[in-house]
Amino acid sequence: MRGAEFRQTPREEARKPDLLRPRWNIGPSQEVMVIRRHPATGELHEDPLVWGFVPRWAKDLRTARKPVNARAETVRTSAMFRDAFGHRRCLVPMDAFYEWEGEKPPRHPWAIARRDGHEMLVAAIWDGWRDPRSGEVLRTFAVITTEANATLLPIHDRMPVIIEPAAVEAWLGNNADAAGGLMRPAPDDVLRAWQVSRAVNDVRRDGCELLEPVAEAGGSQPAAGSRG
Repeated sequence: MRGAEFRQTPREEARKPDLLRPRWNIGPSQEVMVIRRHPATGELHEDPLVWGFVPRWAKDLRTARKPVNARAETVRTSAMFRDAFGHRRCLVPMDAFYEWEGEKPPRHPWAIARRDGHEMLVAAIWDGWRDPRSGEVLRTFAVITTEANATLLPIHDRMPVIIEPAAVEAWLGNNADAAGGLMRPAPDDVLRAWQVSRAVNDVRRDGCELLEPVAEAGGSQPAAGSRG
């Protein structure tokens, strides 16, 4: 999953000016603005974290797996993710994300966004890994995915867990059981999907034209009612 035009925070302007510009094509290992509770104060912060999860107990950053996604079905029990799910859940704000249709090249990219035009809040977990030599902390995250709803199923069998605004406090709160109940596919009428250019396959391409709809030969259409 790649996000498009993540919301930024003004307080990062001096330290992270590049993250304040609109972004249309974000890939793994890049920094993304993520909403989380500060582990010491409990206050909500929007901070730059690296996409690609590294647990705090990892011994060597070079050999760490760095998964970008965590499955909702196993995130609470996986040795890799369970501590983070219990104590370090977060949200990734985005206007749209990309998904690819098909198992073999050429795969066809699609953009997915909310029908109402509002920002999406995608469920994620984060952790902080401390470099044993320098003492610096690397903060990373992984997006939580679940089974696709009827809108996304013709494109891909997985989708990110989307948290509605009314459920933000429950997701970021201290009750892991309440948060676990939110990990389900979005209702079928929440999202829309449209086919976009294969230019999005190159993460170096980063412009608003990547979200323009196209009709490429060989690409199937999504389920009825999934396009806006």
